[in-house]
Amino acid sequence: MDKNSVAWRGYLPAITTPFDRSGALDEAALGRLVEWLVAQGMHGLVLAGTSGEWFSLTLEEKGRLFRTAARHAAGRLPLVAGCTAFTPREVLDAARVAHYAGMDGILVTPPPYVVPSDDEIVAFYAAISAASPLPICVYNWPPGTNVDMSLPVLAKVAALDKVVAIKNSTSNLTRFCESFFALKDVVRIFGVVTDEIGLSLVQHHGLDGMMGAGGVLGRDHPGVFEAVWRGDLPTARDLLAGERRTIREWFKSDLTGRFGSAQAILKEALNAQGLPGGHVRAPILPVSPEGARAIRRTLRELGKRVDDAA
Repeated sequence: MDKNSVAWRGYLPAITTPFDRSGALDEAALGRLVEWLVAQGMHGLVLAGTSGEWFSLTLEEKGRLFRTAARHAAGRLPLVAGCTAFTPREVLDAARVAHYAGMDGILVTPPPYVVPSDDEIVAFYAAISAASPLPICVYNWPPGTNVDMSLPVLAKVAALDKVVAIKNSTSNLTRFCESFFALKDVVRIFGVVTDEIGLSLVQHHGLDGMMGAGGVLGRDHPGVFEAVWRGDLPTARDLLAGERRTIREWFKSDLTGRFGSAQAILKEALNAQGLPGGHVRAPILPVSPEGARAIRRTLRELGKRVDDAA
């Protein structure tokens, strides 16, 4: 496999996982959410990522999650299954569930909490690549793993047979650009596109896209990429301004939430628009009342319809 084995590009939100008030997986709400995201023109979906509270889902629940999403997406866009876990065996168990459910690929970080060495990271991905039934997107996520993979490590991982993409969420711009230009012809690269640098990388250098959080602004998110692809940078900048505003008003400089966890903020933003965000699950708590009001205020000022009864 290589980057041309998949057609992933543009905006693929890491979607939230709706739970009901008791904390149970709400498959009906998930189906409605997927249908809305497809109708909003998303270029793909990531299930059971960080925004999807993967850490509180059992393997059986992930299977239900993946099957429900596949049923509602009906082959209309790529579906990537979050399969992060502590061991290759657990990752592969989830990957097989994802494969049978109809997912198109898997997203995997280095093992959280463990802080593995460079050699351990390469061996971890090598074991997964050797047995995965699906193509792999490697996720460099320093805030969640305490590891920021270097170019030598990413290069070794990118050379593995099943690895077709890297989602590189390092906060070090120099490090991101170094790995992007070195590996963009080998694997698809997804990064954070919220400024002129990101727009330039998409327009002039072939950055494949962004696996963003939640897709809560609907078609504005994929609209950024579509505007760049057709050469309409003023529209891309206008749409991107809304995303920058939500980041600035809902999150702190280290990207932790101002009113609670990121998952709670994203769900509140969906619920406020009458969309099926659902409830969070422990250990996550709902946003504060003050936060709910602030989120609604931002959405109104961005021209989104807010459901005050929600």
